[in-house]
Formats: sequence, structure tokens, C-alpha cells
Amino acid sequence: MTTDTIDKSCADCRQMNCYRQDKIYPKFCLTEALDPAEREDTLEIYKGDGLDGRLARAAAEVEAVYYGKLTRVEETLAFARRIGAQRIGVATCVGLIEETRRFAEVLRLGGFEPYAVLCKVGAIDKTAIGLAEEMKVKPGGPECCCNPILQARLLNAHKTDLNVVIGLCVGHDSLFIRHSEAPVTVLVAKDRVLAHNPVAALYTAHSYMKRLNDEDRLKGL
Repeated sequence: MTTDTIDKSCADCRQMNCYRQDKIYPKFCLTEALDPAEREDTLEIYKGDGLDGRLARAAAEVEAVYYGKLTRVEETLAFARRIGAQRIGVATCVGLIEETRRFAEVLRLGGFEPYAVLCKVGAIDKTAIGLAEEMKVKPGGPECCCNPILQARLLNAHKTDLNVVIGLCVGHDSLFIRHSEAPVTVLVAKDRVLAHNPVAALYTAHSYMKRLNDEDRLKGL
């Protein structure tokens, strides 16, 4: 399937006139096709005093003030401060617990109250949720599943103001975000192969990661 046989989107645009407005919109531009009422509706949300408006303005301010100056760890603190967050929940992978401990120290030094919940909380064996024994990473013994819903519920009960994801698996992060009552931001996106730097696969798609261009292989994943 090619882009000629599907609806084109922003991924197919080379102009990006919606950013600086110094070029010409392509015929399939989503901005041009917007219902004016829909655009105004989102604008009113961003302008408002509700949570969405406060999040939007805080994010834009952090970008403007610290563009290219701060690490994402530091930006997370700057963002949390601007939305008035005090209790910072951390939904962490067991494989990144050391990184989580260090991040919690940074949060404390910044005047915040970190509260972390490990992905294996509840200690439920993978077979208990219907997974076959052979689908364990190491079959033949106890191996607990990740429990992102319980992570979210425990952070909800702690009444966190902002939750930070550190290395939850693909899909587990989806469940956590779905069940979190507080806003969620991601500090670490898990990639076991690339030391948690998933975009490296895209940077090397035409060299070391040529397998990303193998259509048959990708359709078989």
C-alpha cells in the first residue's frame, strides 16, 4: 500500500506551513480542512483556566524559556512546578529501578514529593492472566506480570498531581495512561535493544537498522 491509496496526513507533508506560516499548505493539509468551529473550540480550551489550559501554557513556557538548555529530567521538574504539582507519581519498570531512585532524589532536591510504584506490584504470575507458561521470558518458574492498572490505581489513591512514566513496556504504558487520574508525562520510553533510545532505530533505518525497510518482516511482527 502506498500513500497514494490512503488518506494523506501530516507525515506526508513537506511544507509544515502550520508552524511558521512561511510556505504554502498542501492540498491535503489538515489545518486547511479544519472546521473553523473545531479550531475555535480547542483554542478556547487552551485559553481557559482549566487543567488543559494550564498544562498547555506550562508546556509552551518551558519550551520557550529552556529550549535546548535543559535535559528532559530538568524539563519535567520545570513543567511540574508551573502546573503547581507537588506530589509526583512515578510508574516505573523493575528494570529501571536504579534510574527511578536517582530521579526520586532529584525530585526531592527540587522540593517535590516523589512516590514510585513498581510495575510488578501485586506479584501476579503471568499464567494467572491467561498467558501460557511458555510465553514467559523464563518458563518453568514464577514470573510476575506487569500491573500498570494497579500502578495507576495506587498513584490515584496517593492523589498525585503529575505522574511520570519510567520505562513501562509498550502497551503497559497505554494501560497506565488510560487509568491514571493525574496528567501523565514520559521520562523514559523503553527500548531494551537501544538503551532506551527508540529514535535511534529511525536514525539508522538505512544503515544498521535496514530491517525496518523489510515489508514482509514488518508485516510478520
